Amino acid sequence: MFHEQRMTVPDSPAELRAEYADDLAAIVTERGPAEAAAETDLERERLEAVAAGELPELTLEEAARIQSLAEGAPDPETTKTMALEHLLLGMSTAVLDVDAVESELEIDLDAKEIQQKIESRAPMSFDEFVHVQYVIADGAP
Repeated sequence: MFHEQRMTVPDSPAELRAEYADDLAAIVTERGPAEAAAETDLERERLEAVAAGELPELTLEEAARIQSLAEGAPDPETTKTMALEHLLLGMSTAVLDVDAVESELEIDLDAKEIQQKIESRAPMSFDEFVHVQYVIADGAP
């Protein structure tokens, strides 16, 4: 589950994204796209793509809505908050600042954008979250 603290990651952000795609696909498959759509306010077609293992463009908030459908998972807002707090905790553990994260990212975000997204002052796509989480967890001791 993406909102949990990561201390290790696979070999690439793409592999981490695929891991999360599988997790979200299992949740949507278990609920069914129609029920998941009703409970998350996401379009059924997008949820069908998630169930098929294709992770469409999602915001972190949308991914949190899907994750919240899992048995025992927290509500979407708590899921999102936990995910972002674990990024900050991971940065502290790995002794990384936003400039260090920026220098390792495979996507184009500057340090100010990273800071705003982690602090929830700017929207974050799920793909951006995965890349930032990858850099932070990969830098953990």
